[in-house]
Amino acid sequence: MDTRVFYDELAARYDLMYADWDASIDKQGRALDTLLTKSLGPGPHKVLDNACGIGTQALGLARLGHRVTGTDLSPVATARAAREAAARGLSLSVAAADMRALPFPAASFDAVVCADNALPHLLRAEDVRAALAETRRVLRPGGLLLLSTRPYGALRRTRPASEAPRVRTGPDGRTVTFQLWHWHEDGERYDVELFQLLPSGGTWAASASTTTYWALAEEETAQYVRQSGFGEPVWHSAEDTGFHQPVLGARRPVPRTRSTE
Repeated sequence: MDTRVFYDELAARYDLMYADWDASIDKQGRALDTLLTKSLGPGPHKVLDNACGIGTQALGLARLGHRVTGTDLSPVATARAAREAAARGLSLSVAAADMRALPFPAASFDAVVCADNALPHLLRAEDVRAALAETRRVLRPGGLLLLSTRPYGALRRTRPASEAPRVRTGPDGRTVTFQLWHWHEDGERYDVELFQLLPSGGTWAASASTTTYWALAEEETAQYVRQSGFGEPVWHSAEDTGFHQPVLGARRPVPRTRSTE
């Protein structure tokens, strides 16, 4: 399934993958805010979330006072992110955009967040390079990239066939979300079948969607970041940050000024 179609179809029920979506918004926002503050100093900062989906990270950062813009390949997802921001009294500008061609002038942002395993949807090296080049372009000199993926170094060794089910209990009953993983022969790419069982009048309504990821190991991802002109990337573990995935941080270098006699 096309990545945009996958997220268009999932947008209305994406929050049901979380036991408590609002709690996750707050937790992820605080974790990313800590990394932003540690690198850039006290905010608020001008932040682009270039794979914002329905707003999980963007809403959390906006709630903490950052000036956030959210873009995503899915216009259905970004429309929902805007509605969720309005319902919470938060300021969030959104646009449908491909991270390989961002609709912003150079040096527009203090930080770019690309979280929740979004970059691995790009399945070719040239697409990964294009997305990272665009990220660097829209960052100001000294600006920060925060990129999170699954811990693919370990996952490529074990090649799991599934992910543990997640259960959300809501006013209408319980929703169960689970994934089946189908690894390609190259050992790097894999298809995900995402299933949701939703309560429906005392029985279950089932939905299924499919998408594909490229499981770039941490050092491979870091190498692409270096090649795109960032300073030395640093991986932060989930245990250290409280974020649910490892997070890579890297700065756009500040040009050196020539000294004059």
